[in-house]
Order: sequence, then C-alpha cells, then structure tokens
Amino acid sequence: QVQLVESGGGLVQAGGSLRLSCAASGSIFSINAMGWYRQAPGKQRELVARIPHGGSTNYADSVKGRFTISRDNAKNTVYLQMDSLKPEETAVYYCNAEVHTNGYWGQGTQVTVSS
Repeated sequence: QVQLVESGGGLVQAGGSLRLSCAASGSIFSINAMGWYRQAPGKQRELVARIPHGGSTNYADSVKGRFTISRDNAKNTVYLQMDSLKPEETAVYYCNAEVHTNGYWGQGTQVTVSS
C-alpha cells in the first residue's frame, strides 16, 4: 500500500505560479513512477507530468516548457512547479504512484487560475 498526500493548490492569477507537493508513505520502495494528473469539471482526468524511477520525465504537450516535475528521494516527495498558469488549467490536480499494475491516488488539490 502507498499513501499519497498532496498540498500546494490554491488560487492564482493567470500568468502566476504554484508549486504542488506530493508526499508518499508506505511501500514506497515498490513505486515505479509517480505523476501528476488533473481533472477539470466535466472533463476526463489527464496526465500532466510523469517521472519514472530511473528514466526520463514526460509532459503533456500543453505544459511543456512551463511545468517541471521533480522529486526529493530523501523526503519521498514529488513536486510539480507550474509557471505561466492559464485559466483553462483550473482543475483538481492528483498525484499518482504506479506500483506494478496498480495505481494509487492522492485526494487531490484544487488549483484555480483566475483571468
């Protein structure tokens, strides 16, 4: 079992920045990759960024050059730095941990970008 706790969401003006954090606990040694997803009202959940355990990060095309995913292994924490935010990126952002064929989710953190 893996537990994930997100933090760092909030309200920001268009063009602003936020940094999300996701702290993992439990069977963290079994995590193959971690990622950030988002779900806007009435839309499907979509991948924003992903960081494998040993390997290249990947990003949704819409966030390349503006968002950065990183991790601090000593703190078992993954971050998502979001710059130049747009109103259409208002959504609940979820942290995900991939463990073999299973996926674990955090509770989500709301990001609201005002125009």
